[in-house]
Amino acid sequence: MSMTPLEEIRHSCSHILATAVLRVFPDAKLDIGPPTDTGFYYDIDLDHKLTAEDLARLEAEMKKVIDENQAFTRREVSRGEATELIKKIGQERYKLGRLADIPEGEAISFYQNGEFIDLCAGTHVRYTKQVKAFKLLSIAGAYHRGDERNKQLQRIYGTAFPSKDELAQYLDRLEQAKLRDHRKLGRELKLFHIDEDVGQGLILWTPAGSILRQELQNFISEELRKQGYSQVFTPHIGKLSLYKTSGHFPYYKESQFPAIAEPDQLAQIASEGCSCADMTARLEAVSAHFAAQLNERAGTELIAPDRVMDPARLLDGFMLKPMNCPHHIKIFASQPRSYRDLPVRLAEFGTVYRWEQSGELNGMTRVRGFTQDDAHLFCTEDQVAEEVLGCLALVKTVLSTLGMADYRVRVGLRDPDSNKYTGKAENWDKAEAACRAAAQTLGVPFTEEPGEAAFYGPKIDFVVKDVIGREWQLGTVQVDYNLPLRFDLTYIGADNQPHRPVMIHRAPFGSMERFCGVLIEHFAGDFPLWLAPEQIRLVPISEKVADYGRDLLAQLRAAGLRASLDEHSDKLGAKIRRAELEKVPHVLVLGAKEAEARAVSVRTRTNGDEGVQPFADYLARAKTEVATRALPAKKNAK
Repeated sequence: MSMTPLEEIRHSCSHILATAVLRVFPDAKLDIGPPTDTGFYYDIDLDHKLTAEDLARLEAEMKKVIDENQAFTRREVSRGEATELIKKIGQERYKLGRLADIPEGEAISFYQNGEFIDLCAGTHVRYTKQVKAFKLLSIAGAYHRGDERNKQLQRIYGTAFPSKDELAQYLDRLEQAKLRDHRKLGRELKLFHIDEDVGQGLILWTPAGSILRQELQNFISEELRKQGYSQVFTPHIGKLSLYKTSGHFPYYKESQFPAIAEPDQLAQIASEGCSCADMTARLEAVSAHFAAQLNERAGTELIAPDRVMDPARLLDGFMLKPMNCPHHIKIFASQPRSYRDLPVRLAEFGTVYRWEQSGELNGMTRVRGFTQDDAHLFCTEDQVAEEVLGCLALVKTVLSTLGMADYRVRVGLRDPDSNKYTGKAENWDKAEAACRAAAQTLGVPFTEEPGEAAFYGPKIDFVVKDVIGREWQLGTVQVDYNLPLRFDLTYIGADNQPHRPVMIHRAPFGSMERFCGVLIEHFAGDFPLWLAPEQIRLVPISEKVADYGRDLLAQLRAAGLRASLDEHSDKLGAKIRRAELEKVPHVLVLGAKEAEARAVSVRTRTNGDEGVQPFADYLARAKTEVATRALPAKKNAK
């Protein structure tokens, strides 16, 4: 297994950590310790609950291991020898299972540094002293193999870099990330709430957060109208047969909520003495049977997928929708279509549901229910290139408006060695060629990544770098020749014959929940005026100018601006400080002189005290700033 030099450093550091763990906690049982994009981790089975103090002890022991300058040596063995060696070192609880994962005929190797021996494919640095800079970061719970049915292990996260300067820069970014954490800011700014009684991974949008979300939806809706989209609404559930036809049930069944059976089906199951497990097994049998028939017919152009249910009268219940596309397909198919009607562009803020494991949930950025700014375009093959370019232009508009100009583009292709994809090879070739050609027009670097395609088609993803250097996959555009085939979609061409449309999936935001979570962190809660839940706060110095404040408040609200009046009896400094903590973009201080002159003293989060301005001038400025969705500019910005 080949690794980059940085991956080798981090992988070696995970072995150094494991060495230290066994020195400090000899009874520990080890699972795996791979490198990651940001560092490394090691999963450990240990009765002792690790603490921050333990991390300090382990760091000190790791430094000793590094100073000993132990060599990393590789040893290839037979499967039988590997089994005996694992038992000899007393690590059979998890390592034998990892050994079983290695395919027959593939090399089995161990790496040793000092007294520590680990089943490992490698690679590593030559000596422990080559690990120059590292830090243990945190402890978390992690189910063995990511399965909630297995034992929860303790995962130690760490990072390592070639130099201390690079490590210091990374740790500084981590500190900034903590300050920007959307979960922390979401609580402080009252943007969203997650409640155990509702369920983990399910977001409750509060009034303030709902404003943020609605403004984003209004923004994208304006752009969609310009491009000729039609808005649709679809239900939150659908029949299993719908998702079997689309392929979502067989391909995504591990990431979906359990199916919902109809009452008469439940009664039938109960009369047969079936358990829930039996019902799940039966549904999986239907899925496998149905998928096999679809795949058998998928190569036949213009022939509908076989919809015949299994003769054993197996179940066809309902499920929470994992994606909106099958519903949009049914809207397209609900009436005859001519080539003159195409392209048909259907858009929806559609809520979908995915079963994420609890250990992977993370505030708004990894949830179980989320709303996509979803759209599906149905077009002729000749229209694909132009429609994809329109979708990409929409994503670029979104990112530039929000000041997210630093991004790269990833073209996700099928993995030639995988069987997880559906459809004919020639259709995949055409779809991938369309994505490549579109990506070349963007004027930014793009990479091709096999294995990143959806099961039905390739895609173009926008990977955005935020202000502290973290990357987020946000907007996506996908070209799909396969779902129109699976659903037997047709339109009548100029030759008066049926033809198959091509389908384009696109979501500039992706998920409203995830996008808002990223946006909170990108702006650190300091939203531009047009997005801020509360845009303007009026702060009268005393009760004597309260009436003036009420007059201005009415004018601001009449102009469509979100404003409030702080009528608390606190001193001026306390009022201003409260507005700062609540990240209100504009604060207008009102005193007797301002009231007499029909003026306001303006303070903004961008520029601080901007001095006294006529209220009419300020109102015009604020309205313009909101209408143009301007990003805040420094006074002296060039």
